[in-house]
Amino acid sequence: MAVSRINEAGLNVNQYGNRNLIINGAMQVDQRGSYTITTTGSPEYGGPDRFHMWSYTSSEQVVGDVTQSTDVPSGNGFGYSRKFDVTTAESAVAADEALIMAQLIEAQNLQHLEYGTSSAKDVTMSFWIKSTKTGTYCFFINQEDGTRIYVKEYTVDASDTWEKKIITIPGDASGTINNDNGRGLWVGWVLMAGTNRHGTANEWRATSTDYATSNQVNAVDSASNNIYLTGVQLEVGDTATDFEHRTFSDDLTLCQRYFNRSYPYGVATAAANNNTPIHHMSRGGSYNIIGQFFHPRDMRASPTVVLYNPIDGTVNQLKGDGSSYANAALLSNSPRGASFFVNGTTITATIFLSVHATFDAEL
Repeated sequence: MAVSRINEAGLNVNQYGNRNLIINGAMQVDQRGSYTITTTGSPEYGGPDRFHMWSYTSSEQVVGDVTQSTDVPSGNGFGYSRKFDVTTAESAVAADEALIMAQLIEAQNLQHLEYGTSSAKDVTMSFWIKSTKTGTYCFFINQEDGTRIYVKEYTVDASDTWEKKIITIPGDASGTINNDNGRGLWVGWVLMAGTNRHGTANEWRATSTDYATSNQVNAVDSASNNIYLTGVQLEVGDTATDFEHRTFSDDLTLCQRYFNRSYPYGVATAAANNNTPIHHMSRGGSYNIIGQFFHPRDMRASPTVVLYNPIDGTVNQLKGDGSSYANAALLSNSPRGASFFVNGTTITATIFLSVHATFDAEL
């Protein structure tokens, strides 16, 4: 039987998998649950996985709740969106302030962009947004290794209405993305930005702190404001294709490289829950009790681990029969798994202990 070449032009582009460089762009995975931002000056995670809120300083006035919402653009196959509900407005934006909704992308997943070469590739970001505040917004791509940024303006035309936006960013022949498990690209949607955070749009610039232009609206100037985001897709090329819908299982597996936990899905961290904790502790070596947990997949790096008593959520406690034991701590920790122990407390070898844990290896 003769084998003929397939005409690629006649294929549906959605038959090609792994186009989307964004993880959880449909906002369907939400391991942590809702979160109230505290403007710490660092990425704050809560709501749909892999996305975070970020403030340039820790003195912002704005407060808001991040949740997974079922408010979505109809007819596009989305079940969830990421919602930011402003509860305390930012009435006066100081020069250094900024508030950004963003995702960090691992560097070794971006080598095919060939930044820093004459073959650097364009990328196109498409997304659905719904915001109470109309006007000019800014989107940016920031190179963590190359300390370079590209800002692009877009417009929210109608209040509280789902709108699809498409933005193309040219490849950066002078850029740098290291081939490692660190921060490669930081993509962000600016909600407000002070004058010291303003820069020029539509060009790669050697800075990493000017996230917007002077046209950026203050989308958090009222406690009545809401911002929704879903259908986020970043792909190689200058054309936006239809959104690549992944299964829930696929998205969850991708997210668990950066964050996972022992609690059942849908149960809040630190909640009283004795289902699926880490069980079967046993005496080992000079330590009183040892238990081990293997991650559902290798994590990006050795994670930050927090232990919880399954009965009442107390941090760094284990539960054993009718008693709780303090001083629970890590014995070993790696991207593959972790082991725990209780030191300085006499516990018999026959007692049955359990503990819950969260494992954070976000970028």
